[in-house]
Amino acid sequence: MNKEDDITPSAEAELADQGFSKADLANQGYSAAAEVTQIRARRSFRENLWRGLKSAPPTALFGLIVISLYVFFALFAPLLAPYGEAEIFDLSYAPWSDEFMFGTDQLGRDILSRLIYGARNTVGIAFVTTMIAFVIGGGLGITAAINNGGWLDNLLSRSVDVLMAIPSLIFALILLSMFGANTFNLIMIIAVLDSTRVFRIARAVSLNVVVMDYVEAARLRGERLAWILTREILPNIMPPLVAEFGLRFCFVFLTIAALSFLGVGIQPPTADWGSMVRETAGLIQFAEYDLTAAMTPMLPAAAIALLTVAVNFVVDWFLHKSSGLKD
Repeated sequence: MNKEDDITPSAEAELADQGFSKADLANQGYSAAAEVTQIRARRSFRENLWRGLKSAPPTALFGLIVISLYVFFALFAPLLAPYGEAEIFDLSYAPWSDEFMFGTDQLGRDILSRLIYGARNTVGIAFVTTMIAFVIGGGLGITAAINNGGWLDNLLSRSVDVLMAIPSLIFALILLSMFGANTFNLIMIIAVLDSTRVFRIARAVSLNVVVMDYVEAARLRGERLAWILTREILPNIMPPLVAEFGLRFCFVFLTIAALSFLGVGIQPPTADWGSMVRETAGLIQFAEYDLTAAMTPMLPAAAIALLTVAVNFVVDWFLHKSSGLKD
């Protein structure tokens, strides 16, 4: 059969728009079967996604909506915030009003604007930190599992044990005091400390996969370690790692907020929910005279708590779906 006869009319029309002929596409090894397979895969993904959302419990839907809102505010913070992130007005601790919906802080900065920008800074930095922690911890954990019982496994495991023996918050405080409290140091220090937890779970779940026949077959074929790690092991341990990513994100998010509250996290004038709680905490003493002023420190605290709860709802649902358990 001629390859040109295997080309669908839609593909031929699209090719013509790009200035190619039917013969050109045939010479490039076009396969109608491959095109159909790709279309079915896309449709299957959309159908599975829609089916999964329809069967999701209310808690998971609530979590997905909250996370989507946070991402929306983080992406479009400059367009949504009524004022600049560090814009100062001559109204320190201004009350809630039409001009300043949630009042101002001790320097005269709009609380609402800083809350919106805080979604970009706090959540964005936490996400990047968690990604780096998973690249470090996940890669080393799978490598240690492949070398199970060998010198590399023992070296990595004992090193992780030493790091985990020190409370992570105290260790982070010490390291940030030594190397300086800037954003880069904050991300790298928390990522390295949190990668120890990722290492443990990645190694544990990988140990059940590295003994499989297809991994041994890849070794006998002479495949490189990186190929075995990414093509044979990683796809088979993704569900627990994805669930762990959600949990790790929550812990990293709370750690950054705690360090910012203590003054060694995200540094001013960058808006951050942890530092906002510290900066507005003094307003609580005015609860007897102005209840809205006393509620101001609760706003960034509520933003932290709401995101943590939402992520945990989604993680619980994902764990239930990936485990294969039925209601």
